[in-house]
Amino acid sequence: MTIAAAFVVFPFCLAFAAISDLLTMTIPNRVSAILLGAFFVIAPFAGLGLGEIGLHVAAAALVFAVCFCLFAVNIMGGGDAKLLTACAIWFGLDASLVAFLVYVSICGGVLTLAVLLLRRQENAILASGIPVPRLLLTAKKIPYGIAIALGGFAAYASSPLMEAAFAQLW
Repeated sequence: MTIAAAFVVFPFCLAFAAISDLLTMTIPNRVSAILLGAFFVIAPFAGLGLGEIGLHVAAAALVFAVCFCLFAVNIMGGGDAKLLTACAIWFGLDASLVAFLVYVSICGGVLTLAVLLLRRQENAILASGIPVPRLLLTAKKIPYGIAIALGGFAAYASSPLMEAAFAQLW
């Protein structure tokens, strides 16, 4: 049962965060809290040892330090920083974390360009009747939770936690 949670909790939290960020331009703190708490419950049952869990915590601390600096200079939102940190603990200090961050960066760039193009065409979009959240067109922010979610979906299968969970299924 706990192993099954590894397949559900992370993707569900990312999907919830992405939808919330799209519709309200905020990522609820409970999403990051659930991700962090669930990791500490699931990791031992997935077979991660104390040393491996420590490396996952180190990955989250490293990502948090960078995100905190970006937040302090007003480059990144607080919800995005918390979500990235909570996601990083699921990847640990290995290549899957790098893959996750690269996917997030690529998706974030594409998302930013798409939102900027949408905002340039605001009048045409509103006139066409295409349902687009109003905040997406009027806010000065980019809903980066969408990019974080897409990057997480793309990289999650290669994370040590998922590999350990897959190994227990066979």
